Amino acid sequence: MNIDKNESAVVIIGSGAGGGQMAYQLTKEGIACVCLEAGPYLKPEDYSNDEWSAFLQMAWLDARGTSGTWRVNKDFPGLPTWLVKAVGGTTTHWAGATPRFLDYEFKTRSTYGDIKGANLLDWPITLQDMEPYYDKAEKAIGSTHRHGRPPLPANNNYKVFANGAERVGYQYYATGPYGTNAEPYDGRPGSIQDGFNFQGDKNSSKWSTAVSEIPKALKTGLLDLRPQSHVVQITHDSSGLVDAVIYVDANGDVQRQAAKVVCVAGNSIESPRLLLNSASDMFPNGLANSSDQVGRNYMRHMTGSVYARFEKEVNFYRGETMAGFIGDEVINDPSRGFVGGYYMETLALGPAFLSSFLDPGAWGADFAKMMDGYSNIAGMWLVGEDMPQSTNRVTLSDSIKDQYGMPAPNVHFDDHANDIAMREYAYGKAEALYNSVGAVQIFRTPPYPSTHNLGTNRMSAKPEDGVVNKWGQTHDIKNLFVSDGSIMTTGAAANPTLTITALAIRQGEYLAGELKKGNL
Repeated sequence: MNIDKNESAVVIIGSGAGGGQMAYQLTKEGIACVCLEAGPYLKPEDYSNDEWSAFLQMAWLDARGTSGTWRVNKDFPGLPTWLVKAVGGTTTHWAGATPRFLDYEFKTRSTYGDIKGANLLDWPITLQDMEPYYDKAEKAIGSTHRHGRPPLPANNNYKVFANGAERVGYQYYATGPYGTNAEPYDGRPGSIQDGFNFQGDKNSSKWSTAVSEIPKALKTGLLDLRPQSHVVQITHDSSGLVDAVIYVDANGDVQRQAAKVVCVAGNSIESPRLLLNSASDMFPNGLANSSDQVGRNYMRHMTGSVYARFEKEVNFYRGETMAGFIGDEVINDPSRGFVGGYYMETLALGPAFLSSFLDPGAWGADFAKMMDGYSNIAGMWLVGEDMPQSTNRVTLSDSIKDQYGMPAPNVHFDDHANDIAMREYAYGKAEALYNSVGAVQIFRTPPYPSTHNLGTNRMSAKPEDGVVNKWGQTHDIKNLFVSDGSIMTTGAAANPTLTITALAIRQGEYLAGELKKGNL
């Protein structure tokens, strides 16, 4: 379907977990949508299985700045995040992990109390509100271990991991839940255990909006999908309601699409950047920013990795890239020296990425031994809740502009003391696990460029505390919604894609209802 640019439509900016899901939720309810995606529409046959060429093919590499004391600013300046610029967004790159938030993680201010330096806030919704939408999201994604779907088989990396978990006394470990099919489901085949599908899953066993929701929405005939359409501004009328989106098309021409509603789903960096770049006389600090919260409270999860070399082969690259969890540490036990919890998740990287991320900027005998022993390595990623801080924020750079002449985003981040304490504790627990099964060498690897980007347009009960209400509708502008991970009030320990999807399904139902009632 082609929608005239002068015809007022629901305009969705971005096609990832939030935007792609919104496109499907609305079109299946008979509501016409325009979805503007900054990147190309890559198909499974287009994906490269080579790490570096795939990275250059898929990654969002527009100009960005970084600042702050976080390790990423030292090791990867200019690349604060590892996101995808293509139809499907970062769902084409994600590992597929689909854990739910726990009850206490929706009410961290009440649970943790006053944490110095942290800008904690309880969500305006609860786990009970989210449970039916978690069910819907798990069914949409096809999460293993859920709703009667079988688990993925254990690969060698997981077997080392699980054996160590048993020896150190952990109880909650399994090969999922993951959004990669163990058997055919929803028109997608079962996994062929083909390894590095961070680069895009050529077999389409792994869920993404590019292989699921976007094609389904297109089949309704009500979605006008426009790849290579980079949005630079949202405009509004004299009453303050948004009325159009300005974007640069594939030919470099500036276009205007009229809008009755705008759903911003560009991720936790591009979404606040767009709102800030859309400032006007009526909204001098940016759209939806009367609270001065747009861009603030950026979270990227406490992360780190541990890789262990063994005497015998592991071949951790075989099977799924991420193959299992340990959930025992996802508890709030301040006696450990920090609040909140974290997951341990198996992880494999190819030689190219492992050599880049194992010990950035270093070289020497220990590093060489690890790389020489690549076939004997097992690995895990540590991912936990980080503290929101108002000073961790996305702002407009005063010195860097993108290819369209717009101010680029600057991502400022400082680890909170709680994040540092959690990482050190988690490193120790991971080392103990691998030592229990005979590791001969272990590397603690610092955080990579962020793949979990959260906050910056957070959900709040009171307008002065955040940017959007419990439906993702901006407090300031009733026909402007935010539909991605930037609306998360706090980050929890869980990988965020399932929650982003569940929130988008919930928002889609609400928005469809409001449109049908004539309230928007």
